[in-house]
Amino acid sequence: MSTQTFDVTGMTCEHCVLAVDDELRSLDGVTGVEIALAPEGMTRVTVVGDEPLTDQQVAAALDEAGDYRLAGSTSP
Repeated sequence: MSTQTFDVTGMTCEHCVLAVDDELRSLDGVTGVEIALAPEGMTRVTVVGDEPLTDQQVAAALDEAGDYRLAGSTSP
């Protein structure tokens, strides 16, 4: 089991949260997504899955969801 936290820019509303959540959950092995929306700054996105995702996988999912960008990643 893997838990990763990513900082994401460009998310401003609940629609953004739903779009990003849907795209991340569609990735193989993802079992959970938690998003702490920060409309005026960086939104913290936590992904739980069978194995760690690469930054490229997350960035592609964000791009597919809309105009959101990966700012960085940290592991708790």
